[in-house]
Amino acid sequence: MAAGLTWSDRLEQRLDWTLTEALDYDHGRGDPFAAAVRATRMAMIITDPQLPDNPIVFANKAFQLLTGYDLHEVRGRNCRFLQGQDTDRQTIARLRDAVEQGQDLSVDVLNYRKDGTPFWNALYLSPVRDDAGRIRFFFASQMDVTSRVENQSKIEEEKERVEAEVDRRMAQLRHSLDAQKLLLHEVDHRVKNNMTMIGSILRLQMREADDAQTKVLLRAMMARIDALAAVHRSLYQSDDITRFDIGTYAVNLAQDLGQVHPDSNIRIRADLSRAEVPAGQASAIGLIINEILTLAIAPAEGLSTQAVVTISATTEGREAQLTIDIDGNRDVAPSGLGAMIIARLAAQARCQVGWQATETGTRLHVTATREAP
Repeated sequence: MAAGLTWSDRLEQRLDWTLTEALDYDHGRGDPFAAAVRATRMAMIITDPQLPDNPIVFANKAFQLLTGYDLHEVRGRNCRFLQGQDTDRQTIARLRDAVEQGQDLSVDVLNYRKDGTPFWNALYLSPVRDDAGRIRFFFASQMDVTSRVENQSKIEEEKERVEAEVDRRMAQLRHSLDAQKLLLHEVDHRVKNNMTMIGSILRLQMREADDAQTKVLLRAMMARIDALAAVHRSLYQSDDITRFDIGTYAVNLAQDLGQVHPDSNIRIRADLSRAEVPAGQASAIGLIINEILTLAIAPAEGLSTQAVVTISATTEGREAQLTIDIDGNRDVAPSGLGAMIIARLAAQARCQVGWQATETGTRLHVTATREAP
């Protein structure tokens, strides 16, 4: 470098930029790399950290077009003149640290053109070292990525809006569910009270009845009310009150009947898969199961002391199937009023009920659709 000339003075004399000569590299005035930097559409600058405040010593035409500044307006100035009131201070601190530590940095920073127009600048900064490893220059490229950043910002805003709307809707749903739970609790309470009251009336009538046949009828009616109460309990204690598991209900009801009739000496076995039907069919199917199990478990003449009731439930396609095998050499096929009740309830629930004699007893089966009628 000529004595007494600063980098700015030298660049005033040589606008064709052959700064690589100062790095002691084998590049001259006709350096094709220098020509490429001048001609590229990518905005580029070079700063000199050996001069006070690390000023710009070269800016190509693309940089001038990007920022609106002419070459003489940027040369000799630190790049901070591109910053403005909304430029992120943390980003600037990262830039400052990268320069001080001589490190590469890629960052999006909000800059301002000469006319005050803001734009998002994808800045890449890298130190240029000489053969001794000393930093001689900093090379920086810039790209206007305003559209990308704005689109990303819109996406983030939309995401936040959607998340806020989801949170609002979830809050509404939680409130609605809480209200429904309160309503269901109230319904559950009222139904229990009503069934308890009906059961009390029937028990009172049974105690007052003189006729044995009347007592039998009242006892059967009480058993049906208890079965309905069990259906209600099964539904309202379930995680999904819209579905009714007929297998679990049948086993629980059989156990309850066994406790009511301890002298029946019945063993209960279960082989269950989840077999659910719509809640709208629960009452009718529950009463059907009650009629069948009452025949199987209630003590009667001829019941084997080793009788076994095996309850199995499966799901096949659109159908839930319940099978009750009564092994005890006893014909428990429904008849009379029981058969009439089962037939009417089956029509109401749109299910099929059948029974057949086996070598050791009776098999009864219920087939119901898993979809609401």
